Amino acid sequence: MTTQEWITRGAAHVAKTYGRYPLVVERGEGCRLWDVDGKSYLDFLAGVAVNNLGHCHPKVVAALQQQAAQLIHCSNFFHIPAQIELAELLCERSFGDRVFFCNSGAEANEAAMKLVRKYSAEKFGTDRFEVITALASFHGRTIGTISATGQDKVKAGFNPLLPGFHYVPFGDAEALRQAITPRICAVMLEPVQGEGGVRVAPPGYLAEVRRICDENDLLLIFDEVQVGCGRTGTLFAYEQDGVAPDVMTLAKALAGGPPIGAMVATEKVAECFGPGSHGSTFGGNPLMATAALAAMRTLVEDGVLDNCVAMGNYLRRRLDELKNRYPFIKEVRGRGLILGMELSIPGADIVKQALEQGLLINCTANTVLRFLPPLIVTPEEIDQALAILDGVLQNI
Repeated sequence: MTTQEWITRGAAHVAKTYGRYPLVVERGEGCRLWDVDGKSYLDFLAGVAVNNLGHCHPKVVAALQQQAAQLIHCSNFFHIPAQIELAELLCERSFGDRVFFCNSGAEANEAAMKLVRKYSAEKFGTDRFEVITALASFHGRTIGTISATGQDKVKAGFNPLLPGFHYVPFGDAEALRQAITPRICAVMLEPVQGEGGVRVAPPGYLAEVRRICDENDLLLIFDEVQVGCGRTGTLFAYEQDGVAPDVMTLAKALAGGPPIGAMVATEKVAECFGPGSHGSTFGGNPLMATAALAAMRTLVEDGVLDNCVAMGNYLRRRLDELKNRYPFIKEVRGRGLILGMELSIPGADIVKQALEQGLLINCTANTVLRFLPPLIVTPEEIDQALAILDGVLQNI
């Protein structure tokens, strides 16, 4: 079937929750996608930071194929070897002691919010349940996570929302300190705001937040759903600031494509989750856990993180070259291979034109072009992508 035929069929029955581009994807390999008409695209969106190892990485594919022929799913009433190994790996490589598995970033953040409330209720009483988050943050699409999100646009039409959230400017430690009341139990932040416009925490900010939390006996949650699993050049983004949270959430790239989420926590907090306190039918099942093991081992053993750092520096230099040439480019920012180019004009049409020329990027916060290539990207692929983007910008 042609692109238009598929689009027509989809328009009849698929929920209209996305403003979809006129692209019907058929297959992917590495940093490229192909549509049903055979056209090739350089994918610098990577499934919105999901395909950190590119499309159909051989080790992830092999793990899925082998596990699918052995056991796809079983209940969490039983012990699952791959899930246990994945929990061990995540704890060995992070601050954490225990891991709860689920299916998505929103579910991981829901688990984190439940956990900190339960911890606080047991330690301080039920009146201490509120959470401070940041303006321009994004934590998911459930009622709970849009309540935590500091963007009005995702909340429109869904009132009443979950009470107990307060929002402060990202990067302003004094504003956070002033927002603390006896009802606050935790602070929840993204080390890099992805949907909020690729905004990196200012130097020293996360360390000061950690001090504020410690001084007030508050728990600290880092939402690393988009920026974890190597995206910033270290396995977890918090490592770059030398500041460990009490709870961390992961998803997106954790399994290199297949859906899985995780909440990592210290023992003192995690012990509040006993049998029956939380659950997820599909969370950490054999198929997803096996894929995640393959993806995470590839990240830490195959030089992917080093490539992310090198290619992140290279891509940023190339983007800065464009900034020096085009006056409507205000700033290039980010870490590793999550980079944003802020414009003085809306970016949607640039995204559309780039797609027509075979480059996939997106625009967030209306004026920020976001670049999220796979962490295996090469200099040649970056050069090809930037040549396409340059050609588009010349016509603005």
